[in-house]
Formats: sequence, C-alpha cells, structure tokens
Amino acid sequence: MMSYKLLFRKPFSRKQALPGIGSSTAILLGLLGLIVVIGLWFMGTYNGLINKDAEVERQASNVESQLKRRADLIPNLVATVKGYAKHEKGVYDNIAAARSRLLAADVNTNPKEAAAANTAFNSSLGRLLAIAENYPQLKADQNFIRLQDELTGTENRINVARLSFNDAVKDYNISVRAFPGNVVAGISGFSRKESFEATEAEKALPKVNFE
Repeated sequence: MMSYKLLFRKPFSRKQALPGIGSSTAILLGLLGLIVVIGLWFMGTYNGLINKDAEVERQASNVESQLKRRADLIPNLVATVKGYAKHEKGVYDNIAAARSRLLAADVNTNPKEAAAANTAFNSSLGRLLAIAENYPQLKADQNFIRLQDELTGTENRINVARLSFNDAVKDYNISVRAFPGNVVAGISGFSRKESFEATEAEKALPKVNFE
C-alpha cells in the first residue's frame, strides 16, 4: 500500500536536479551584456576619433589648397617684376626655392614644417614686392597691381583656413586627451596633433603696401 507521504510528494523539479544552473546562466548573460555595452562604447568612441581625425585632414587640405593657390601666382608675379628689374637674380632664386619648399609641405602630418616653409615664403615674397619701391612704373603696372590684389585675397583665405584647421586640431586633441577618449586613443594609436601657428618671424614680417 502506497504510503501517505508518497501521495503528497512534491513534483520532480529540474532546478532541484541541476542546482545552480539558473545563477550561472544569469551571470553569463550579464557578462555578455557587459561585453556588448563595452564593445558599443569602444566602437562609438573610436568612430568619433576617426571622424575628428578626418576633419583635421579635410581642414589641412583646405590650407594646402590656399597655399598652393598663392604659390601659383608667383611665376606670373616674378615675370612681371623681371620685366622691370632683370638683375635681381638672387631674389628670384630665393623665392623659387621658398615656393618649392612650400608646395612640398604637408600641413596634416607636419604643420610645424609647413608653418616654417610659409614663413620663408612670406619673407622671400616681401623682398620681391619691395623691388617695386625702386621702380615707379612697376608699381603702376596693372598686371602687378592685379597680382598684388590676388595675393592679398589669398592671404586672407589662408588665415581663415588656418584658423579652421587649428579649431579642428583643438577639438581632436581634447578628445584624445580627455577620459574616456584617451583610453581608446591609447589602445588604437591616436596621438595629439600640432596646430599650424604663425612663427614669431612671420608675425614680425613687415607688410609691403604700395599706395
């Protein structure tokens, strides 16, 4: 005869048979969820740094474009000045060398060198323009006047492009240095960038105006 205890025995429980599996699953799911969250955070931060780095490259390209535009005006300017002062060979050689150095400069990878090349170019350009002081007819030459105006306009665009580049560099550097971006930057190899600053010599360079 079946005992009274057997009739009222609790049904078989899987939890009883396999104690601890529920807790292990919960812990595993929690870890997987944490890994997913960390992965999404890492990807978001990494992509943010990539976008900021790309913006720096874009602004550097804008600066280089304006530097090239100004450099491209020089052959015509030199040709105009030579028409009145053929004997100033040293000045023409210097500006040719400075122009080549400027065109070879890479604002994105080496803005300090680009700034130095720009300073040397400005110095040579100042000496070239100063020649006109001794040639009243050159000062009145319409082609010379037009080229001067174009150079002035390009110089203004260079300054605007340089400021935009420096702003992009500043934004990027903040993200690289500040937490938590510095963690991702350290793992992924992102490093601080230099801005394109005018050198002290460039700041002191006298402006040549013929009015």
